[in-house]
Amino acid sequence: MKTRRDFLTQAPLGLLGAVVAGGAIAQTGENPPATPTTPPPGSPGAFNTAPPVGPKLSTATFAEAEKLMQVTMTEPQRAMAVANWPTSLAGLLERRTGPRKVALEEGLAPATTWFPAMGRAHVGPAHDRFMPSKVAVTPLPAKDEDIAFASVAQLGAWIRTRKLTSTRLTKIYLDRLKRFDPQLRCVITLCEEHALKQAAQADREIAAGKYRGPLHGIPWGAKDLLDTAGIATTYGAEPFKHRVPKDDGAVTRKLNEAGAVLVAKLSLGALALNDIWFGGQTMNPWLPQEGSSGSSAGPASATAAGLVAFAIGSETQGSIISPCMRCGTTGLRPTYGRVPRTGAMTLCWTMDKLGPITRSVEDTMLVLHAIHGTDPGDSASVAAHFDYDAGAPIKGLKVGYLPGWLKEAPATDLDRAALEQLRSLGLVPTEVSLPDWPYDDLNLLLFAEAAAAFEELTLSGEADTMREQTPDAWPNLFRESRFLSAVDFVQADRLRRRVAREMERVMGEVDLLLVPSLRDEMMVISNMTGQPSLTLRTGFVEVSQVRSDWAPNPAHPQPMLAKPHRVPYGVTLVGRLFEEGTLGRVGRALEAKVAVAGERPPGF
Repeated sequence: MKTRRDFLTQAPLGLLGAVVAGGAIAQTGENPPATPTTPPPGSPGAFNTAPPVGPKLSTATFAEAEKLMQVTMTEPQRAMAVANWPTSLAGLLERRTGPRKVALEEGLAPATTWFPAMGRAHVGPAHDRFMPSKVAVTPLPAKDEDIAFASVAQLGAWIRTRKLTSTRLTKIYLDRLKRFDPQLRCVITLCEEHALKQAAQADREIAAGKYRGPLHGIPWGAKDLLDTAGIATTYGAEPFKHRVPKDDGAVTRKLNEAGAVLVAKLSLGALALNDIWFGGQTMNPWLPQEGSSGSSAGPASATAAGLVAFAIGSETQGSIISPCMRCGTTGLRPTYGRVPRTGAMTLCWTMDKLGPITRSVEDTMLVLHAIHGTDPGDSASVAAHFDYDAGAPIKGLKVGYLPGWLKEAPATDLDRAALEQLRSLGLVPTEVSLPDWPYDDLNLLLFAEAAAAFEELTLSGEADTMREQTPDAWPNLFRESRFLSAVDFVQADRLRRRVAREMERVMGEVDLLLVPSLRDEMMVISNMTGQPSLTLRTGFVEVSQVRSDWAPNPAHPQPMLAKPHRVPYGVTLVGRLFEEGTLGRVGRALEAKVAVAGERPPGF
């Protein structure tokens, strides 16, 4: 028996109605009613009157489908469905199957837009304010590697005062990218000529007194799902290896306007999943035997190794948090809608977010200030105020935590210590709670949207050319998602609204949350509700086995290490909608308290 996917992709789509209807009649034993060719004047439209299309069905087809859809029909009900489907429901597939086929162009978003604030007119800060800390202009280090690992803020101060040129800094990073990429596999496209031109322009402008701001002349790397005009944007996937966009994405444009210098398109797990792309696996500078995690694999790896000043990553569900944990970088996942996604690969319209990956907390604020805002190409982008004052007090802020989560894995002593460190900084730890609900049910929305975004890739068979074909890789998940129920999709969407209401309640009790970064429930909840998060290094742990993003495979376990290895570890702060500034203030204080952000991976 053919599968449903086989029916939709291989069966002839214009079968004569007599053939399909005849099969149904043979099973029911009924005579076909006489149907006038033209309905009487004034007759309204009705379901089950479209010309029959699609493959020949049987009651056995529906009996098997019931197992997936979790519905039970009697044999007469199945027979009715066999007769009805070709004239009532199959016609709804005409957009894809023809003859009046309509192609849905890349970048076309669904008509329904998710807005996490759920209709409230005023969300987030009441006004704009951006007051970063003042950076002392220290002497320029003698060693290039010390320059390379400096913060964006410090690099900006050196460039502004002309102690360092953008051209020299760009060459430092280009040299490091060439030297270390063979080990890390974090670069998909090196933009050397483009970068040197941008750097020379920045130097000319600064010499002429036209200083654009703290990112002027600063080299950065883009996750290779962000469009760059005339430069390949491959999504890390074999079918898109030769894709060259004509226009810059919105974030690329904003960084160009800020005077930043694009030095590399950095790797991502294929189609934004994990850390394996068509060029191999991107590795962790702190433990080169293991992957860097993903899907913002290259941005986290390159930033951790001092190959770029900062990078732009993306998160749908964990793709900034997880690689920042693995590589010891700082990652800001902005509120959904804060940063426009025009010209960025779509995985999930109602979840995708773009954000900075850096080596310090304040650097994330500097980058966010440059890239936030609206764009006509992103219907979900929001013109929300951005308020960050590095000097504003944090004493008295309530930091929420879930006691049970801090007592069990994946939490560690470092998570519990971070809460006490925030207490010592004057914050007020406050217990909060969330209902014990099946939050993974919400992933149906992610899978369905992702499968829709890459429908043609799946149905054309091009997804079969991708390197990873494991059960938890996108090609298989896209195929399986063709069998998801539209009714279950709507029900999951309703649950999403209820979860958003719960998060609204919790965030009404506290100013921010401290959570174990890799706690699955919060990874799902906060991404579905659109909350901003800040992940930062707070210490180190020892591991005895290589870690992986992929589901465990007993036949191929991850290698054990000869001896325990010291690697970075961090916590995640979750904020109120559009209140990234609060995360920045608290995160900056915690970063200074634990004083571990400056340690570099050995050998880089």
